[in-house]
Amino acid sequence: MRIESTVTSVSWIPSESLAGAMARSFDLGVTHYDEPPPDVLADAEEVRRLRDDDRYRFANVLAVWADAQDGQIVASGFSPGSGLVMGSTTLGVGKRGLTFQGFALPVLQPPPESGSDRVQFTQTVGGRTGVPLPRPVPHPPFIQWQAPIVWTTLSLTLHADGRAVVAMPGASAFPRHWVYGPDGALALKSGLTDPATWIAHSFGARTPWGEQDSAVLVTAVESGLERQLSNDLMRAGRRPDVRRIAAGDELVRQGDPGDELFLVLDGMLGVEVDGERLAELGPGAVLGERAVLEGGHRTSTLVALTPVRVAVAASDAIDTDRLQALARMHRREDTAAPDDVPE
Repeated sequence: MRIESTVTSVSWIPSESLAGAMARSFDLGVTHYDEPPPDVLADAEEVRRLRDDDRYRFANVLAVWADAQDGQIVASGFSPGSGLVMGSTTLGVGKRGLTFQGFALPVLQPPPESGSDRVQFTQTVGGRTGVPLPRPVPHPPFIQWQAPIVWTTLSLTLHADGRAVVAMPGASAFPRHWVYGPDGALALKSGLTDPATWIAHSFGARTPWGEQDSAVLVTAVESGLERQLSNDLMRAGRRPDVRRIAAGDELVRQGDPGDELFLVLDGMLGVEVDGERLAELGPGAVLGERAVLEGGHRTSTLVALTPVRVAVAASDAIDTDRLQALARMHRREDTAAPDDVPE
């Protein structure tokens, strides 16, 4: 039996992900943030179409195959379409702008790790923008002219019974990375972007083409409803304020009054009720609706597990029917054990 499977990561720059001098070039329209990728990638053609539409920075397409016989893997390999799809950077200079093709680094494909009934493939792809980014760095040569390196490392394990398991064991600290499973649906995402670390360290030996990969905080995917609400909050007539929370600090405390809604833009929040951790939520999660619907008091404590950025919006930014649907979904999650919170 021939088993074939493909998983894809798409790396893109979300709005509000940068600050300082880098953010100013985006805010002035010299370059642009990216629209969130779709919930589903239909096929390789759509990956290329999104690249041509300048919707992301690069994609890691891991395509593999394995032959199974009598419950054993007897042959396997990377498919021809496996590799890097590199995007470009367009700068708003003049009437038409200037487009710079990204610089691709060699695709890293270590030999598959084979077991009797499974085989695991790993692939790292990445590169850097064609636009220079001169800056001081804390390592020799202490000045860098070229942009930092971006990358993702994907793994895909094929089982003899046809199952395929995807993971993202490594990635650059910036930008955001979304991973689509074998069915094309969004499956995983990076939970924390850290532009400062990326700018200071992502070159030379501190990349997979040097001596090391970087572990990445991976989060479960939020619900489709939350993605719709996120879009509503960020594109409402009143732009939400953005609040930064240090790791260990509380965003809200159970029992306190409050009528604001929160959209997690970056980082991880722990949800605690009566001192018990019920869930850990990352980018895309919408929170705070139950205080709006149930008397104006917080029903849980939200604590930052990493540095966190949240968009804060007025309670009337989303219609009541959608808030009630979100509250019903969160009630189901609250009754689950911490290890059983739906992804």
